[in-house]
Amino acid sequence: MAKSNLQFKTNYAVSSTIEPFYKGGKVQISKDEKFIFCTCGTRVNVLQIVTGKIVHSIEQDDQEDITSFALSLDDEILVTASKALLLKQWDWKQAQCTRSWRAIHNVPIASMTFDPTSTLLATGGCDGTIKLWDVVKQYCTHNLKGSSGVVHLVEFHPDISLLQLFSSASDCGIRMWDLRSSQCLCVLQSHYSPVTSLAFTSDGASMVSSGRDKICTVWDLKSRTARRTVPVYEAVESVVLLPEDEDFSEIGVKTKEIHFITAGSKGVLRVWDASSARCVFAQTLPSAPPAGGSEEGGQEYGDPRSLTYCLPLPSSLRLATVTAEHNILLYQLPSFTAQQQFVGFNDEVLDVKFLGKGDTHIVVATNSSQLKVFDLATSSCKILYGHTDTVLSLDVFKKGSLFVSCAKDKSVRVWRQDPDSGQVCCVAQGCSHGNAVGSITCSRMKESFVVSGSQDCTIKVWDLPETIPETDGDMFQLTARVTEKAHDKDVNSVAVSPNDKLLVSGSQDRLAKLWSLGAPGADLALLGVFRGHRRGVWCVQFSPMDQVLASSSADGSVKLWSLQDFSCLKTFEGHDASVLKLIFVSRGTQLLTSGSDGLVKLWTIKTNECVKTLDAHQDKVWGLHATRKDDRVVTASADSNITVWTDVTEVEQAEEQAKQEDQILKKQELSNLLHEKKFLKALGLAISLDQPHTVLKVIKAIRQGEDGAKQLEKTVLKLRQDQKESMLRYCAMWNTNARSCLDAQAVIQVMLTHLSPEELLQYQGARAHLEGLIPYTERHMQRIGRLLQASMFLDYMWQKMRVTGAPASMDSQDEEMDTASLQVPHSLFMIDKRPGEGGDGTREQGDGEERWNEGEVEEDGALEEDTNCPANMEEEDDDDEVSITRKASVRGQREEKGQNGKENGNHHSGSEESSGEEDRGDQTG
Repeated sequence: MAKSNLQFKTNYAVSSTIEPFYKGGKVQISKDEKFIFCTCGTRVNVLQIVTGKIVHSIEQDDQEDITSFALSLDDEILVTASKALLLKQWDWKQAQCTRSWRAIHNVPIASMTFDPTSTLLATGGCDGTIKLWDVVKQYCTHNLKGSSGVVHLVEFHPDISLLQLFSSASDCGIRMWDLRSSQCLCVLQSHYSPVTSLAFTSDGASMVSSGRDKICTVWDLKSRTARRTVPVYEAVESVVLLPEDEDFSEIGVKTKEIHFITAGSKGVLRVWDASSARCVFAQTLPSAPPAGGSEEGGQEYGDPRSLTYCLPLPSSLRLATVTAEHNILLYQLPSFTAQQQFVGFNDEVLDVKFLGKGDTHIVVATNSSQLKVFDLATSSCKILYGHTDTVLSLDVFKKGSLFVSCAKDKSVRVWRQDPDSGQVCCVAQGCSHGNAVGSITCSRMKESFVVSGSQDCTIKVWDLPETIPETDGDMFQLTARVTEKAHDKDVNSVAVSPNDKLLVSGSQDRLAKLWSLGAPGADLALLGVFRGHRRGVWCVQFSPMDQVLASSSADGSVKLWSLQDFSCLKTFEGHDASVLKLIFVSRGTQLLTSGSDGLVKLWTIKTNECVKTLDAHQDKVWGLHATRKDDRVVTASADSNITVWTDVTEVEQAEEQAKQEDQILKKQELSNLLHEKKFLKALGLAISLDQPHTVLKVIKAIRQGEDGAKQLEKTVLKLRQDQKESMLRYCAMWNTNARSCLDAQAVIQVMLTHLSPEELLQYQGARAHLEGLIPYTERHMQRIGRLLQASMFLDYMWQKMRVTGAPASMDSQDEEMDTASLQVPHSLFMIDKRPGEGGDGTREQGDGEERWNEGEVEEDGALEEDTNCPANMEEEDDDDEVSITRKASVRGQREEKGQNGKENGNHHSGSEESSGEEDRGDQTG
């Protein structure tokens, strides 16, 4: 077994995310048909159609929701309106606000649009007024009043020379405004509910309007009358005219008359002939209507398939629709085949699993009855219809192309993905549970059976046929082989062992139970019960390698259990809330857990240690799954975010090893440069390592060399500006320590001497570093001042003790040396002259000298007395060092003077005096 396969994982990094980008509101497509603009709370997101990725996100600074926006027809200007009654003009490609101004509306803006020249902007407010703005000259040009209620629709006539504006408000009429006179030319009355959209013919002579009153009206704009009323039998949200110069004969378009497409509550695109009021084409949905649905039920506004927008892409001959569940679908005309689907908002994601032969897709269960299959490469999505209530759980068979789902509709379904085309269809279903089915799992070795756990407290085993249908045309009906009353409360989780012989179930009754699946046709046999959790069990999983299983609970703990004696082997505690999901990774040696706190934790089983905590979600993490290669993990949360993580353990270790090798090479190079005295290169290399201690060693080496001050100055001045910035930062650090403060002060002296204050302040963080130098420098100065005082005091005492009792010539010489040493510019002490000294520092001869020597003899006698007296030996220990030093020096000076008196024959009289003094000293002693 390869060593790399047994290596513990240490970290995961986010490789991709699927996040919400549209939560309802206006949608617009750029003229070049490359981007989709859609609102999402306080942001306008720009989605690139080719990749399905968010390329720009324009967000309001005031954190107010955007009520409407408009993109100019030249794709240059984006204007947004927020609840704060502000209009903002954006350079959307740079995500920068170029201008903002207050809308004169008293209430939020409900609709807005640009004219064909991209110079005039019309805004319709909830106050019933319409205002026109010249975005070039930046002023309000018109204020149109007369509408009643919210103006939810404004459109310019395509012929700008007419200067006409059409609007619709809550009064269900369509107003035609003349911008030259600011007057309402007429009100077109035909609808009995709010008008939802307007579509103009290319010549501008006709217009089609749609409404929620289930009719569409064709207008003659020259006579300002209704030419035809077309009943469409559904609430229409959007109408689009078919291009007149294209061939649509394959969908039943036989004439050159006006044909239009409607999108509404039924969720079906239909093509209508305006002249005959007939539907010539109706789109076929990917799958049949949900069970229990009806034709009338599909017309309800809450139906997830109902369409809210329909937008033309004339250059590529495509059509974009937006559903009530915030999904954006692109269709190719004239075949009306779906090309791409983008999910704008997933709501609460309840489960997620990798899918496909190479784990290239993920299947997602959200807070809806539809399943969503995402292509991880393009973020394109396929929506699967089948369940009639919220899908709660998913599982995938070993080969990756077959997966199962369960839902609140009390059913389980088996789905197959075509590995070539990627199409997914339902091939089997089973319905015999008495309540919502909350958990499901499938066999591990073969595609032979499925196990489901329900809120009716039962577990069911469903056998699959040996030959599973390929399409949904001949769907297989599953029947439960075994039904077992397993727990006293909801069954939250079920799992099958790797050999398909054991089954474990976890329930809200705080128990996990181990069952024997036995041979096909046999009943479930209870083998043991795992007790220990204080609250309900959310998830159970078998280890892929060992005879153990793991369980997670609402008590915030994860427990590892032995299958032999059903005892708890280990407990992992670290989550602050319920642990909702767990999986084994690293061949069963590590665990990944997700919780209600939004965290994903990586545990090493052997050490009971939490190796890493991954934080990318803001709400409960319901979904957690790993690829078969164990190199990627996907997590899904109630915050509508789906995150794919990649194992970066080997990458980080390789980077760390390369970094260490590079550090070793650089340190060796640094040592060589110091040895060769190439200080500039050494200093630059040490700074590049970002190691202040190494830089300090280089500075010390420079200062200890020959002519260190000049060499340091020369080296520091040759550094680049960024290197000098680092040096300044290091100096502020070194200056805090007395051992390195001198080196720091030396460098600072060079920089302050040769750099002007203006240059220094341009350095990054220079002000903070210089301010940090001041207090420590003051402390160092105080410390050095105290040392100087102490040293001068000792020097003073030493000099005075040496000159005591010396001959006149020596006294004079010593006194001159003494006073010379104390003549400093800023002396800290004033030397008081003794009474026997002259003004020039020399001692007077005669009685003064004799008195001095008498004092010396007395002091010497006292010293001898102290030395010979045992009673004074204890007192001697308490004397300070100055007293001992002085006594010893006095004795040394007396002996020295005696020797000088014998050797100097020219001073015989002085010697006799000294002898006499010694005799008097002996007598005194």
